[in-house]
Amino acid sequence: MRNEPDAPQGPDPTILAPQARKGRGAVSNRPGRYEPGERPLEDDGWGSVQADEAEAPPLRTTVQPDKSKTVIAWNESPDLGFDRSINPYRGCEHGCVYCFARPTHAYLGLSPGLDFETRLFAKHDAAAILARELAKPSYRPAPIGLGTNTDPYQPIERELGITRQILEVLERFNHPVTIVTKSALILRDLDILSRMAQRGLVEATVSVTTLDPDLARKLEPRAPTPPRRLAAIEALAAAGISTGVLAAPMIPALNDPELEAILAAATARGATRAGYVLLRLPLEIKDLFREWLEAHVPDRAEHVLSLVRDTREGNLYQAKFGTRMRGTGPYAELLRQRYRVAMRKLGLAKRGGGAIGLRSDLFAVPKGERPQFELF
Repeated sequence: MRNEPDAPQGPDPTILAPQARKGRGAVSNRPGRYEPGERPLEDDGWGSVQADEAEAPPLRTTVQPDKSKTVIAWNESPDLGFDRSINPYRGCEHGCVYCFARPTHAYLGLSPGLDFETRLFAKHDAAAILARELAKPSYRPAPIGLGTNTDPYQPIERELGITRQILEVLERFNHPVTIVTKSALILRDLDILSRMAQRGLVEATVSVTTLDPDLARKLEPRAPTPPRRLAAIEALAAAGISTGVLAAPMIPALNDPELEAILAAATARGATRAGYVLLRLPLEIKDLFREWLEAHVPDRAEHVLSLVRDTREGNLYQAKFGTRMRGTGPYAELLRQRYRVAMRKLGLAKRGGGAIGLRSDLFAVPKGERPQFELF
């Protein structure tokens, strides 16, 4: 059964559509699932509300400290190629409207919409906490995923440098790590990454959603342009770092025709691994994405959503393990076959397979980081 009505009711003429904001992905700040009620814009008859919204000053980004006691997050998902990860930041200024991490802001009493990309939280002491966790006698090493929820190289990383501090700890411990990012800022850390790569301790994946700069600007307004991401792939590969590309998310009738072109462009620049993920619309994201479609591609909005339902058994999302990343049905199967053919043609390895080859046997707790009780 569908979670949404088969025939949606006509729009209330007194309710105004949210306005897209320059440089931001979400077009509204609708409350999270734990907050009471919604506050839609209503036309007061004077035509002033939309004008006020259009003339509103740009939303500023704020950063608050995240006081988490631990930094390694553990999971048992069969869909993921890792069982542990680190995310230096909550929220992401890249503003990707489709980001599956948006609903996590609801846990903070904030909106998964504009709050997610403007009210950020940073784990300033993440490196120190990580060192303590890795030094525990009970810890057993395996590849850590860096940036699996929000981007570790989002714009505030340029100033705060938390991701670099984490990499410094991982290098000291000879701990394997996999990195996923949209940002060319990863090249700042080529010195650390190239040294780790020589020991088989790192692989990097750059996410490329589209090769169309105009579409990228609307989908992910504060992320680096497609050419800069491809240049990052080239520089990482040239530095001897195992580099892959993630074509994600593939959105039916919007960017999925680009799948083969994305994989080919990345391969030409040195990528040796590739993966893709079908658009996921859990919880609040389905409404945020619908608003985005109606604001930016209103002529295709219903067609895109209809095709999404075709890949999710009539719903806008299903969270089943095994299918949530790829979907089901003829449209999803066609995309899967296209991916397989392109991978064979380009000689690419499946993304994630390289992590199996990362070395965990070199892991060692530096003497200066060992717990004090070892002195007795």
